Amino acid sequence: MTFPRPRLLSSQPLLLGVGFGILILIGIAGAFLSNQARREADWIEHTLQVEQQISTLLLQVRRAESYKRGYVITMDDGFLSDYQKAANGIPPAYDRLKLLTADNPAQQQFVTELGPLLDQRLADFAEAIDAMQNNDIATAQALVRRMEGRDHTERIRELAERMTATEAGLLVDRRQAAARTSILLAAVTIGGAILIMLLGIASVFAVQRTTRQRDEAEKGLIDTNENLEKIVEERTADLQEANAEIQRFAYIVSHDLRSPLVNIMGFTAELEAWRDEALARIESLRERGAPAEDADEGDQDEGELAGEFNEAINFIKSSITKMDKLINAVLKLSREGRREFHPEPIDMAQLLDGIISTVAHQTAETGTTIAVRELPQAKSDRLALEQVFSNLIDNALKYLKDGVPGEIEITGRETPLQVIYEVKDNGRGIDPKDHERIFDLFRRAGQQDRAGEGIGLAHVRTLVRRLGGRMDVSSELGQGSVFTVTLPKYWNVRSERSAA
Repeated sequence: MTFPRPRLLSSQPLLLGVGFGILILIGIAGAFLSNQARREADWIEHTLQVEQQISTLLLQVRRAESYKRGYVITMDDGFLSDYQKAANGIPPAYDRLKLLTADNPAQQQFVTELGPLLDQRLADFAEAIDAMQNNDIATAQALVRRMEGRDHTERIRELAERMTATEAGLLVDRRQAAARTSILLAAVTIGGAILIMLLGIASVFAVQRTTRQRDEAEKGLIDTNENLEKIVEERTADLQEANAEIQRFAYIVSHDLRSPLVNIMGFTAELEAWRDEALARIESLRERGAPAEDADEGDQDEGELAGEFNEAINFIKSSITKMDKLINAVLKLSREGRREFHPEPIDMAQLLDGIISTVAHQTAETGTTIAVRELPQAKSDRLALEQVFSNLIDNALKYLKDGVPGEIEITGRETPLQVIYEVKDNGRGIDPKDHERIFDLFRRAGQQDRAGEGIGLAHVRTLVRRLGGRMDVSSELGQGSVFTVTLPKYWNVRSERSAA
């Protein structure tokens, strides 16, 4: 007897094609939105640089004025030296601010007005210093008390505040745009995952109905053999149970995004077992009495069915694995994105000692030494910093250079407005062309011989940016890596909420 070819198998290539098309669209949309998010992040960082440069310029002016007063009052040459350093730093700071605001006509107007005021104040400072050096103390003190100079200083401060307010408004707008892009990227990703899962379910249904039609063909061969009746009944019961399982699974899909992946994978394993059992039974029936001609046709039909069956199952498995990893990553990032930060003073040496103790077994196994130098304290969210430095240390331990004992060094320094930490290792290193790639979501660089989903460094940079800082890397292949984490010295919840 020739087994009829189930017509439903023709739907499999269509389902595969649609699924592949959806994956391509998700990839294109994801790449576009990721690039958009990166551009928005660059604009946010640019705004922060402008704000910092405004503060730096204003600080230089105040230092120069303070050291000038100190010199006029005490005639101490130490004040004169400090004054000269501060005064010499004002023109470069002004030029840097002018360059950073070149894209903003409104800010350029403020900068243009600021230039003559700075020149006048520098001239006033120099006049008072010259008077003191000529022993004309009365003139120098009169210049210090002159109201016109105070008016210039007040105008400089007012312009700086207006520029800072302008940048603050831009920062809010740009962060809101970045948040909208992130939400849209998550929506595209999750929506695509749901569509892929629905296609997977449709494929399972098609395979199930095909198997049922195949079973009907089997029944035609065993009608004359009472001993096979029981086998057919058991097979039918298995199929009914499978139908009930699929119905329960379809119901869960509408309520839970995670559970369906587990159920589909488990059911796929059952289908493989049923396929092997069905093919074995068909072979048994053929050996019991099928004509040779029918047996040859059955072999051909069986091979085609098995091939398409395997192709459908492999597609389901591949889609489930990809979507499971994607959903896990998105859910993790989503949960972290909703968590509220709580700034507190943190002893960084103590925090790192706790992290190092948790990887003691890894350092012992690999012969790695971790040295923590003197570190400045930070005011930030403790849990976020633990995640940041845990990830950096884990990566350093994960990507050691073969045959070379690992050396990890953690150092820190501070500036008037920032605290800077560096995690240095002697591991494999990173190709300079991949320095930005390693921070992209779901992307990895270099030799892929270690487990990972490509979200660690992307998640870390996101955390650092939410903390008001930035993260950079310096590395060469085979020369180790240095990851730099720069954080604001005075961070608060209000600034984090604005960045969220």
